[in-house]
Amino acid sequence: MSFNALQRTTGNRSGLCRFGDSMHPRMLRRKFLRGLLDGLRVVWPILSALIGLIVALGVVVGLREDWSIQESIYFAFVSGLTIGYGDFAPKFLLTRVMAVVIGLCGVLVTALMAAIAVKALTEATEDRER
Repeated sequence: MSFNALQRTTGNRSGLCRFGDSMHPRMLRRKFLRGLLDGLRVVWPILSALIGLIVALGVVVGLREDWSIQESIYFAFVSGLTIGYGDFAPKFLLTRVMAVVIGLCGVLVTALMAAIAVKALTEATEDRER
């Protein structure tokens, strides 16, 4: 059923296309993405600082462990995303501590992204309850 046909049958002229009690998926997606981008604009300084810290610590670990820059950044993001393939592992105590800090920064990045996504989804679906 097209959008215009649905408006005619439901009498809904508000621009929000609803199927029964739920919002049209396209409108929900748009509202969600708008909320996600708005949330990212707010926390972008924090996210960029955390990502920069992950890269910087990864490079320091790589220099100490005698890895290339590419391997160092790869290690930082694999550790920060808590994947940990095990193909690169720090051998020294200091670099192991830095790897733990990289992991904690990665968990913070993931938590911030999840919080932004949940807030955006909550705001996108709030119109249905009003």
